[in-house]
Amino acid sequence: MLIVRLATEAAEAAHPITPAALTAAGIAFAVFLTLGIITWSYRDVYNRHNDKTGSTGHDSHSAGH
Repeated sequence: MLIVRLATEAAEAAHPITPAALTAAGIAFAVFLTLGIITWSYRDVYNRHNDKTGSTGHDSHSAGH
């Protein structure tokens, strides 16, 4: 555990956390959170159309493919 603590202290001394870094991290978090909410909101689209596709495959096409 001593090695981990020394490595953490060395990293903190070399790269202090600045307000600019916290702002960039906050913006990145907000973007990923927004994209995750948008992606999660589309789960109902799949559930609504899942019964229309069914498990019969492509045999019901009338084009003869």
